[in-house]
Amino acid sequence: MNTAIDLRQHILDTAKPLMLRKGFTAVGLTELLAAAGIPKGSFYHYFASKEAFGEALLSWYFSTHLAQLDSLLERPAPAAERLMDYWEYWLASHAGTEPEAKCLAVKLSAEVSDLSERMRAELDQGTQAIIRRVAACIAAGKEDGSLPATLDEQAVAMTLYQTWLGASLMEKISRHRAPLDTAMASTRQLLQLS
Repeated sequence: MNTAIDLRQHILDTAKPLMLRKGFTAVGLTELLAAAGIPKGSFYHYFASKEAFGEALLSWYFSTHLAQLDSLLERPAPAAERLMDYWEYWLASHAGTEPEAKCLAVKLSAEVSDLSERMRAELDQGTQAIIRRVAACIAAGKEDGSLPATLDEQAVAMTLYQTWLGASLMEKISRHRAPLDTAMASTRQLLQLS
């Protein structure tokens, strides 16, 4: 077992709920390392800067989220069902009261995109990977007949992701799940599902 890798991961694991509750700039290194139980001087052994830490946090988050997405979208079932399971998963995780279950990209995107080009690029790369997977599932749905053959998978995937991202932000503002319910209804309409 590599202790350095384990401690680095422990810092990332500890950081996620803090970042989801408070945001990137509001969480200082002292608070993060105290929560992780790691001496302050150790941080720079694992990350060159707070920006490098933020980039690593987003990279790890998207890697984990994409693995979850793959498990939903690649299981044996009609593609439309698999795709709707992803949106149900999104709705359930964002409609809950636990900030730790919510999306780190939603929480940090507006905040860090202007702070750090490297973190913005990590967000862009991660969100584009999600959109590609959604588009591939739409294409599979066109092939298996569970989705209309007339759908433009790229345009629909982009529209769906933007719809859910916006709905998640509106849920944060209103503290009510209605924007997510609207996103679900819009998703079913856009995919032409009854």
